[in-house]
Amino acid sequence: MDTILDVQSVHTFIGQYHILQGVSLSIPRGSITALLGRNGAGKTTTLKTILGLLPPRQGKIVFEGREINGMRSFDIAARGIGFVPEHRAIFRDLSVEENLKIAERKKGDYARKQDFIFGLFPDLKRLIALPGANLSGGQQQMLAIARALVADNSLLLIDEPSEGLAPVIIENVMAAIRELSKNATIVLVEQNFLVASQLAEYYVIIEEGRSVRHGLMAELVQDQATIHRYLGAA
Repeated sequence: MDTILDVQSVHTFIGQYHILQGVSLSIPRGSITALLGRNGAGKTTTLKTILGLLPPRQGKIVFEGREINGMRSFDIAARGIGFVPEHRAIFRDLSVEENLKIAERKKGDYARKQDFIFGLFPDLKRLIALPGANLSGGQQQMLAIARALVADNSLLLIDEPSEGLAPVIIENVMAAIRELSKNATIVLVEQNFLVASQLAEYYVIIEEGRSVRHGLMAELVQDQATIHRYLGAA
């Protein structure tokens, strides 16, 4: 199996707190992999550690065959990793177009990607001149994902894309993520198990800062004991 990202026994601290205590992931190229677990288990910290926003103290992270832990987060992103953070984190005072242009790594990125982005998110084209603050929650989430598409990324880290969205908007976001997976590998943190199970081919369960189970999502869906034990779902 061609692996695009390999995370080996990573330990990460936030201040004095030992958040990740041995997380390992092996992400197949071209897949959607869901990181699952209860609130506070370490899922978001895992994404931030991969991107270098929280440098690990132990362990190794290999992306596209090269070890990236210890690199600056800007340099890690420049190697082709896009990040869609929790709570969207768009620039609320900038227009939709300005939010997209600011995500360029190279001049002309936005112009090259416009047709693709607006094909996925036609609402954004209609709202192109509006400030981010004027968008609905669902439109802000679409903009946050669209920003990660402006530059050429082979890996997208997406944190809680369905959080706080109405069901009809979740369906639109899910459709966009499926389309993105045709051209990029996706690692997805998603608290809504139904959404995660419908999107992801693979899963990794994180419990108290450790990766404890992994495998095919189709098998996890049939394993009610594991779902109940680690995710609290019936």
